[in-house]
Amino acid sequence: MPDPAYVHAAFSSIAERYVTANHVLSLGTDLLWRDRALKIIAEWKPARLIDIATGTGDLALAVSRAFPEIDVLGTDFCRPMLDVARRRGLEKVLEADALHLPLPDASFDAATVAFGLRNMADYEAALREFRRILRPGGHLLVLDFSMPEGWTAAPYRFYLHCILPKMAGLITGNGGAYHYLGDSIEAFPRGEAFCRLLQRCGYGMTTSLPLTGGIASIYTAEA
Repeated sequence: MPDPAYVHAAFSSIAERYVTANHVLSLGTDLLWRDRALKIIAEWKPARLIDIATGTGDLALAVSRAFPEIDVLGTDFCRPMLDVARRRGLEKVLEADALHLPLPDASFDAATVAFGLRNMADYEAALREFRRILRPGGHLLVLDFSMPEGWTAAPYRFYLHCILPKMAGLITGNGGAYHYLGDSIEAFPRGEAFCRLLQRCGYGMTTSLPLTGGIASIYTAEA
């Protein structure tokens, strides 16, 4: 599991260039992945949504702009990332550890976490905490990287470990912050394994949706 102190320091150091790095390193496909997430959220019609590990606010801002009627709160434990999110227009933010959210039980209709759960120290504890703040019948959406299968796995693995850190270093000035990325993606449960993890944490109606050949996935579940 990732070390929280290392993750905090790494993301603090790249906060100002994080948005640009994401778009360049994913060749813009991260925008398509968020659009797919918005289509799912539209079906849920939540009144209150929390975007956990919101970072610079990409998904939270997308939700707010697409659905202004939704009350959106973005949380993160990294203040420099939240500062960028505020400057970009995210109105409601909360500095908080995702494993110990200072929020009442059953206080949100939906929770999202995009590219953040993989960086947390305890996946199961985090998922149980998300379920605590969701109302019964509320929804969770997790968007994160995954490993493709078949012939694309080897070239993608080479990109993750050999090319991406160098490109990230040029963009952010801190390639070291991305060295752990490949290992974290390979270690992260995916597909049915992630759905089983959700079920162990008390969720039902779990789904797994691979994106762009499996290099990312959207998981949904009901609290």
